[in-house]
Amino acid sequence: MLFRSARESTIIKDTPLGDAYWSRPAGQLMSELATTLEGLSSIEARKRRAAVGPNSFTEASGTTAIATLARQFRSPLVLILVFAAGASAVVGEGHEAIIITAIVLASCLLSFTQEYGASKAVEALRKVIARKAAVMRDGAEISVSASDIVPGDVVHLSAGSLIPADSIILEARDFNVSESALTGETFPVVKSPGISDVGAGLAARSNSVFTGTSVRSGTATVLVVKTGSRTEFASIAAVIERRIPETEFARGIRCFGYLMTEIMLAIVILVLFANLLLHRPLIDSLLFSLALAVGLTPELLPAIISVTLARGARAMAKAGVVVRRLDAIENLGSMDLLCTDKTGTLTEGVIHLDGCLDVEGKTSQQVAVWARLNATLQTGLKNPLDESIVNAEDATDCLTHYAKVDEIPYDFIRKRLSVMVRELDTSENLIICKGAVQNVLEVCTSVLARKGCRPIDTSIRADIEARFKTWSGQGYRVLGLAIRRLGSDRAFTRQDEKDLCFAGFLLFLDPPKQGMAATLASLTRRGISIKVITGDNRYVAAHLAKSIGLARKNVITGQQLARMTKNALFAVASQTDLFVEIDPNQKERIVEALQSRGHVVGYLGDGINDAPALHAADVGISVNSAVDVAREAADIILLERDLGVLGRGVDDGRKTFANTMKYISITTSANFGNMVSMALASLFLPFLPLLAKQILLNNFLSDVPSLAISTDNVDEDQTRMPRHWDIAFVRRFMLTFGLVSSFFDFLTFGFLIFVAHATAQTFQTAWFIESLITELAIVLVVRTRKAFWQSRPSALLVWLTAGTFLIAVATPILPYAAWFNFVPLPLPIMAGLLAITTLYLIASEATKHWFFSGTHVSSTRDAARAHIS
Repeated sequence: MLFRSARESTIIKDTPLGDAYWSRPAGQLMSELATTLEGLSSIEARKRRAAVGPNSFTEASGTTAIATLARQFRSPLVLILVFAAGASAVVGEGHEAIIITAIVLASCLLSFTQEYGASKAVEALRKVIARKAAVMRDGAEISVSASDIVPGDVVHLSAGSLIPADSIILEARDFNVSESALTGETFPVVKSPGISDVGAGLAARSNSVFTGTSVRSGTATVLVVKTGSRTEFASIAAVIERRIPETEFARGIRCFGYLMTEIMLAIVILVLFANLLLHRPLIDSLLFSLALAVGLTPELLPAIISVTLARGARAMAKAGVVVRRLDAIENLGSMDLLCTDKTGTLTEGVIHLDGCLDVEGKTSQQVAVWARLNATLQTGLKNPLDESIVNAEDATDCLTHYAKVDEIPYDFIRKRLSVMVRELDTSENLIICKGAVQNVLEVCTSVLARKGCRPIDTSIRADIEARFKTWSGQGYRVLGLAIRRLGSDRAFTRQDEKDLCFAGFLLFLDPPKQGMAATLASLTRRGISIKVITGDNRYVAAHLAKSIGLARKNVITGQQLARMTKNALFAVASQTDLFVEIDPNQKERIVEALQSRGHVVGYLGDGINDAPALHAADVGISVNSAVDVAREAADIILLERDLGVLGRGVDDGRKTFANTMKYISITTSANFGNMVSMALASLFLPFLPLLAKQILLNNFLSDVPSLAISTDNVDEDQTRMPRHWDIAFVRRFMLTFGLVSSFFDFLTFGFLIFVAHATAQTFQTAWFIESLITELAIVLVVRTRKAFWQSRPSALLVWLTAGTFLIAVATPILPYAAWFNFVPLPLPIMAGLLAITTLYLIASEATKHWFFSGTHVSSTRDAARAHIS
């Protein structure tokens, strides 16, 4: 047993770890935390987690039922109605106040049940892709959830790891950490064991690493000191938390909110003052004006969006696509350009070592031995190239003859990996360097010939480059391998990566995935263009593009891109087919350049160097096997490396967008017409066309079928191409169908006043029923661009619409009728209302056919983006 159980509850609470722990020796901290390099026991780790809580400053607050319910009452309209209900009670209208309060509560509870259910469903999906960390437990390294890490844990980190907790470094090798998320420092900083000054700031604590930062290169073993809400990141999260760029969908919702707010303010102010000028009671006029505003507002929009997105996320999860950020679903549906690396996405990702060749291109067993030593003994960033060397069928068992001395891990600047070994029974060390051919060649001064190393001359260099180009053009991924012998008394540093002897080539083959050409063609049919961004050389990329049917005429290399100005890149990015030999820091530039040309850009990547581009893209897409930093930067996680899965996710995203727009179309077209009609009618009638409580009840009942919008079927034409927010389109749609609705509203008014000679109560009851059933009927019309009988709605939408219709018709005789001042209607009036509703349906169908005939719909992406910018 590594720890004394009697100390289990006092180790964390009583140790003064907050007193500049970075200034104390690591051994002292390990003693205070009662741990060793062997790590904690599983039992002790569970006890500590129970004592200090999960290692997450968000999980503790999480999505709680109380928080979600409270959020429903933050709406200004809800607060105004609550105030209005209170005012009614004060002036003696207690009955009115109770009814308004009951309807407000019912609406908020309805929204709460939908939103909370959606949030819990999404949380369940996110657990599928929970982040892991390599931790020492019970003397062995195991993988545990990052949320289960506790103070005293010993964690192993390598390139690509997200640092899970504030920690002190125990051991490190070429360890560079990106702390930009915490300190704003652009470049990675070197970290090493030691002691920092007591007063050192975050950036100056070279012996510490912090939650929210990531490992850029090298390896380290660290001791966890603080977790969860006690970390530096949590303490200043509100200030430094990296902001997620506003998505196109969020921008559209925001602009739609501005539009509705402008209309509501105009209606409330005009109607209130007009009714006061007509000497109507202040409270009645105020309540009527506010009720009109509420009636116009799609107040269930947040809940409808949450439910629709959550349903879309569940559907996508079944297809192998897990959503980390819900609003990314809408952007996935809007995506018209996908940038992707080639390895594992366009190719099989199962790389085979196809040859170990000497400088002359002949098979070399010695090159194979050196390559296997390099790949097997390195402990840095894991990659499929090393795995293919280790798992090669003809690999020799050379490890028994050599002992590892040291290594210089791979990084994306050098693009090399060096291991120093010593052959047993000798006193000489051997450096084995493997990496990109050009990067290895630049530190070589000689080549390995039959009689030993001889200097590189122009002819030899040209031969090496010619072989590299030929093999690359045949689709091989080619690495160079070089060696250097050193005396045993030499210390191994990066400065020793020079004067190497180029020994040969390693050829890897990663063939295109079966059916990739057909998969890419299906994405093209969906209106999505593909651009390849890769660090591989131009010849390999062009060969792959040719084999899978991608355009390859326009190619930009990383070297060319480095010389381009920002505006120059913006000008040529859209016309470029392949971005090759790209450095990691150039990927984000490419994404931003494509976005500047009006594209909704998706980026698919899984490496450390992909994180900035994943964050910058409209939709960051990664895979479940990606490094931590890439998974955390992504919005969408593919459980399989399969673009076919992504295509199905795009379809689900477009269905989600289509159903969200249905709700907006339905509410704006019907509500706008009805509310405008009532506002105008209130100026000419000797009584209010509807009482405030009747308007609120109408609005509540008309929202019930909207709960089924997320389940509705979507026509194929709505998912064929990317769709984008277009506020101008929403405005035209609202005005066009609102005017049609208003025309039939006034037809109803005329029928009730001049034909039926209705009293105030009869008029209000009849108008309540007619406005409600027309709102229900319009659901079936505007949910599709086809004739409504040619598009089948979901069963739930049909049943909820039919059930609400029956309630509307039966309202005058239901028990609550008297509470709302409703009275039974004569059959002739009911027949007249049904006739007017039928005419309204016919007129709306004809208007829809005219509206979508072509000239009235803005469908270009540039126009759509201009409308919401």
